[in-house]
Amino acid sequence: MATEFDAQTGKGGTPNQIDVDVAIIGAGPAGLTAGYLLSRQGFSVAIIEKDPHAVGGISRTVEHEGYRFDIGGHRFFSKSQQVVDLWDELLPDDFIQRPRMSRIYYEGKFYSYPLRAFEALANLGIVRSTLCMASYGVSKLFPIKDVRSFEDWTCNQFGKKLYSIFFKTYTEKVWGMPCDEMSADWAAQRIKGLSLGAAVFDGLKRSLGLNKRPNNGMATKTLLETFRYPRLGPGMMWDAARDRIVEAGGLVLMGHGLKQLAGDGQGGWRMTASRAEGGETTIRSKHAISSAPMRELAARLHPLPQSTLEASKLRYRDFLTVALKIRSEDLFPDNWIYIHDSKVRVGRIQNFRSWSPEMVPDSDVACVGLEYFCFEGDDLWASSDDALIALATSEMATLGLVKPEQVIGGAVVRQEKAYPVYDDEYAANVDAMRKELEVTSPTLHLVGRNGMHRYNNQDHAMMTAMLTVENIIAGERVYDIWCVNEDAEYHETSADQQAALDSVREVPARVKKSSGRRAA
Repeated sequence: MATEFDAQTGKGGTPNQIDVDVAIIGAGPAGLTAGYLLSRQGFSVAIIEKDPHAVGGISRTVEHEGYRFDIGGHRFFSKSQQVVDLWDELLPDDFIQRPRMSRIYYEGKFYSYPLRAFEALANLGIVRSTLCMASYGVSKLFPIKDVRSFEDWTCNQFGKKLYSIFFKTYTEKVWGMPCDEMSADWAAQRIKGLSLGAAVFDGLKRSLGLNKRPNNGMATKTLLETFRYPRLGPGMMWDAARDRIVEAGGLVLMGHGLKQLAGDGQGGWRMTASRAEGGETTIRSKHAISSAPMRELAARLHPLPQSTLEASKLRYRDFLTVALKIRSEDLFPDNWIYIHDSKVRVGRIQNFRSWSPEMVPDSDVACVGLEYFCFEGDDLWASSDDALIALATSEMATLGLVKPEQVIGGAVVRQEKAYPVYDDEYAANVDAMRKELEVTSPTLHLVGRNGMHRYNNQDHAMMTAMLTVENIIAGERVYDIWCVNEDAEYHETSADQQAALDSVREVPARVKKSSGRRAA
């Protein structure tokens, strides 16, 4: 390797060919977790990342003129102590404890989220509140039996009236499709354990001051009271992981996009990556780990898998953040506000100082991020930064949160393929590719949100990588990572990990050994 090659940036004399134990596609939470744990075990790794500057994927932190923006909002909590221990190992001195506060904006009024019973009653009024409770009663007496869509699932849990107030508008902004066309899987995963009964009971306790203890992570995650957060944003975590990988001799090649992934005829892989500055790098490895979107991976595999057609039907939702700097000490205490208002296109507004005061360097300036959900290439995505900043300024005024003259600057961050879409066909399409690759490509491992086409949090993505590393170390498929649920919970674990996983409940069971099968 050329001595002038910078392993951290992947620039300046990038070698044309690299031989490693494991090649990894994508330097997001899953890819970096796998790279770090493998490096720690003595495996040689090379990670390619198409972004020329930042690691972390959607969990990165963007900096603009000293202001830091979290792309999506990342609370650091997990039901797995193993994940928490890894976070502490990577960032031993940089976590702060933050209060969780979020509200819903609906018809000019704010509703605490999770609901506070008396506040919601006062805001909705006695007539509408009564209608909501009556609608909930009807849903319990006559539930939809053939639950197919997000609308079906949510109406069963909350009643049709409450669904129309607090779920329909916001959800359709996020996904750009009617709620009756969305799979019920998304609701079951993201609102798991929460119903109107649970929300009202918890809200009553809050209203009466009986819910003061910090949430220990075992309660419904939607009801969390506090969370930990890196003082300079989530990107700190993934910068630290990258640095540890490089210190161990691993490569993190920035500005490298996957061009082709082909089998080498011996059970291993030959990966070709296109460099941003021109040219190509070839990486030969025994194993390959992919956190790239399944649709993109299928199109770049050689030979093309039979499930390429199914993979090509997988859809993604993109989004962008318009960060506004506002001349004000602060605007609101919330981490974020959900905007359930059809008069504006913004879906959620983050207050970055409420995530961490160190993300906003000027005490006289508030910094908020307006999140717009879109599809790559549509009118929002294609708008100029200046037009988007003007739109965000106008909508803040429409909502009554800011006067236009208070806005002193802004920046735009676009994030493609932020959310895998759960439409009616997604599960069958994912299953087709998954099953084929398990048989034909046992040393190719799919991990993470887009790598598995699952809408999960970063701790879940990390756990899919952790168990994949266990499989690679064992030389066989010890764990079926597709059994990892959204809370990073597992059915069983090896003896040396049991102490670390003392909060685990449901976990994937070990796969039965079979002759002739290697790691999947």
